[in-house]
Amino acid sequence: MRLKPNYLYLIILILFGCISKKNSKSININEKAIPNISFDYIDSYPHDTTSFTEGFLIHNGQLYESTGSPKSLPQTKSLFGIVNLKTGHIEKKVEIDKTKYFGEGITFLNNKAYQLTYKSRIGFIYDLSTFKKIKEFEIPSKEGWGLTNDGRYLIMSDGSYQLRYIDPLTMQVIKTLNVTEKGRFKEYLNELEYIKGYIFANIWTTNTIVKIDPVDGKIIGKLDMTDYAFSAKSLYYGSLEMNGIAYDSISDKTYVTGKLWPKIYEIKLID
Repeated sequence: MRLKPNYLYLIILILFGCISKKNSKSININEKAIPNISFDYIDSYPHDTTSFTEGFLIHNGQLYESTGSPKSLPQTKSLFGIVNLKTGHIEKKVEIDKTKYFGEGITFLNNKAYQLTYKSRIGFIYDLSTFKKIKEFEIPSKEGWGLTNDGRYLIMSDGSYQLRYIDPLTMQVIKTLNVTEKGRFKEYLNELEYIKGYIFANIWTTNTIVKIDPVDGKIIGKLDMTDYAFSAKSLYYGSLEMNGIAYDSISDKTYVTGKLWPKIYEIKLID
């Protein structure tokens, strides 16, 4: 038996209403918007426009940067070292063979430097006083992206919504933290920094930095760096996405930059 057109239309409306009602349950419209984190501009410094930034950190008052080396950008290298804030150039401490490895995030813990690579699934550990390689380790994911630490464990991103906590003694994963934004997984976590008990992460291909609660993985704040990205692009057209946040816990200074940016920006986070 065929339904009359008006009855069929009524059934479609009812079914659509049921589906919409069902889907609405997955989104809490009353959930508060994630607040933007306020910050003040302090200063800017030169940054090498051949530096494809993958890691950024402060150690003993000095700014370190780790870089990668895309095949499409032959001028780039996979290395890390101390950034000269007067020139933007990196005083190289370690350089890896870019025909074999693509340099990614770095972090320093317990007098050792830890370095990730992109797709080779091999990481490196160096003596922090000499920067001589101590050993290699297997990266516990298909890709290595960002790296930081909380004073006890290494914390690694791989471009997904998961952060892995790694025991620096055994290099085994202790736990996995799923990062969410208003109840949904937040992917593309990239370069990381641990600031005052929270994890800050650059979101790949965006100019956004998120603040993550390490207890439950919830994003509780955002830094909108769009103006800085536009500024970098206006100064050097080859500037790519933002990727780099470094915090000095002694001086309470924060530095941000991006891949091939001409500038490093010092900002003051406002609690």
